[in-house]
Amino acid sequence: MFKFFGAVLAALSGKSIKEAQLKAQVIVAEAEEQKRKLALEGREEAIKIRASAEEEIKERLLELRNQERRARQKEENLDHRLEGLDRRERTLDEKMQGIDQTKQELEELKQRQVQQIESLAGLTSGEAKQMIMAKAEQEIRHDLAKKYYELEQEIKHRADEEARKVITIAIQRLASEVVSERSISRVALPNDEMKGRLIGREGRNIRAIEAATGVDILIDDTPEMITISCFDPIRREVARLALEYLIKDGRIHPTRIEEMVQRAQREVEETIWRSGEQATFDAAVRGLKPELIRLLGRLKYRYSYGENILLHSVEVANIAGLIASEIGGNVEVAKAGGLLHDIGKALTHEVQGSHVEIGGDVAQKYGIHPEVHRAIVEHHDDQRGSIEALIVAAADAISAARPGARKESLEMYVQRLEALERVATSFPGVEKAFAIQAGREVRIIVKPEEVDDFAAAVLARDVAKKVEEELVYPGQIKVTVVRETRNIEVAR
Repeated sequence: MFKFFGAVLAALSGKSIKEAQLKAQVIVAEAEEQKRKLALEGREEAIKIRASAEEEIKERLLELRNQERRARQKEENLDHRLEGLDRRERTLDEKMQGIDQTKQELEELKQRQVQQIESLAGLTSGEAKQMIMAKAEQEIRHDLAKKYYELEQEIKHRADEEARKVITIAIQRLASEVVSERSISRVALPNDEMKGRLIGREGRNIRAIEAATGVDILIDDTPEMITISCFDPIRREVARLALEYLIKDGRIHPTRIEEMVQRAQREVEETIWRSGEQATFDAAVRGLKPELIRLLGRLKYRYSYGENILLHSVEVANIAGLIASEIGGNVEVAKAGGLLHDIGKALTHEVQGSHVEIGGDVAQKYGIHPEVHRAIVEHHDDQRGSIEALIVAAADAISAARPGARKESLEMYVQRLEALERVATSFPGVEKAFAIQAGREVRIIVKPEEVDDFAAAVLARDVAKKVEEELVYPGQIKVTVVRETRNIEVAR
């Protein structure tokens, strides 16, 4: 039984092996066929790639040949151009040599002509140049004078009407009284016996008064009158009040003198403060520090040409504010600048320098607004002044120029008129000069054959500028140049 099954299994196993061998042969045959196909396809692809590469190489070789051909053409063109440039350079060198030769010939010809002209004219070239320059300068001066005259007339025509309107409105809106206050330097006595009491035994009373007040007491033969002498107006006022208190009290001795002087000092300080405060109210200027208000009050005792500086400052502030409102300026700056423009005069007895410099330092010290500070330091500078500074300067001139505002001694008045006429006659072409209208105007008569109409306009401007630079005067001075010709014939 077992042998039968074994034989069956052996027969089945032999058959399977044969089938497997057949299948393997079929698979191997298919693989060989696939291998041949793949090899054939690879050779075809390689042939295509090689053909493509050869085509690309041919194209690049062709492009390189074209580029090489173009490069050779460019090189040939450059060679031709260089040859052309060389020819042009040689031609230019030849022309330059010809030009240099021609210039040399022209220079020689010019020298011969100059020599001939100099021999004919009797002048050297330098003298001829000077004559030509002088003539040209004269013509230019004439043209400038003519242009200046025309511009001046045009500007005056446009500005006069508006300026008159603004100033007239400002003056009409502010009418102030003529100054009547003066520096007080005398004290009236009830009788001549009081002089002896003021002098005291061996002069001890008068020495005590002078030491306490810093003034000089002059007692002369003038009946019932003593004189106080001092450059500082505040000390002079303290001395005046102290003397009046002593005379009224009747008890005059060194201890009492010290008490009365202290009382007078306190009263003067109170008056200074009230005056400064009142000035700020009158001028409508706010925000000033107490130190500035006190300095303003000190101006109550300062005078210039007989004009009270504090009243003048308030007047200038009001006029400046009115002018600024009319022309569109800064009213507050103009008012403050007008009120403080002479603040430096409160310290001119104590600090060296002009009142403008001192005023600028004071304004800077107490933190005044920069525009107000500028108006203070520039109100006497017409060249670089701001609009508000020019307004303050105009208001200052208006206040000082009104009738009765200022006065001066006869000697100073005559000296000022003589100096004004001397400045006017210092210019060439001036025949006569007359100071008229109390020195407010100088009238100049010129020689008509030396000064024409245009030169007369320039002369008026030059005289006014020299007057501003060299003279000191209140208000403004008008310069009038008169040129006239007269032809006279006599009928017989």
